[in-house]
Amino acid sequence: MVNNISPFTFSLKEVFMTLDLSVFEKALNNLKLSIEAYKNDSKNDMIRDSVIQRFEYTYSFTLKIMERFLRESSINKEDVFTFNSLIRTASQNNLLLGNLENWDVYRKKRNMTSHTYDEKKALEVISIMDDFIKEVEFLLNKLKEHNAD
Repeated sequence: MVNNISPFTFSLKEVFMTLDLSVFEKALNNLKLSIEAYKNDSKNDMIRDSVIQRFEYTYSFTLKIMERFLRESSINKEDVFTFNSLIRTASQNNLLLGNLENWDVYRKKRNMTSHTYDEKKALEVISIMDDFIKEVEFLLNKLKEHNAD
């Protein structure tokens, strides 16, 4: 345990764990492949549905890995994060490009995915993919930097 680290402020170099990022990276890559396929064939409902399903998985996995990293980085390993505190803490520690407002949009779109039979809602979910992918790539790169330290 490292002294002098508050539960919510830390330097990546002060954290002594290595995260296995292979599943996270694979989820992101699969999402990127599906969105590229969709851009080439936007009339294909199966590809659209694949993008949405891969978004659901990647979104959930992103929150889990963020929480794991922040919990392991904390003095109190039992920290429980609400959605808002998780995003704010990750943002304060430069793990995210965006802020709570950006992530709230992603959360709302994720909650819409159970209604993707509605064409309009499905297209709303698809519309945030490029921004979401940039955000997740940024987080992945920050976590890779941590692992390399």
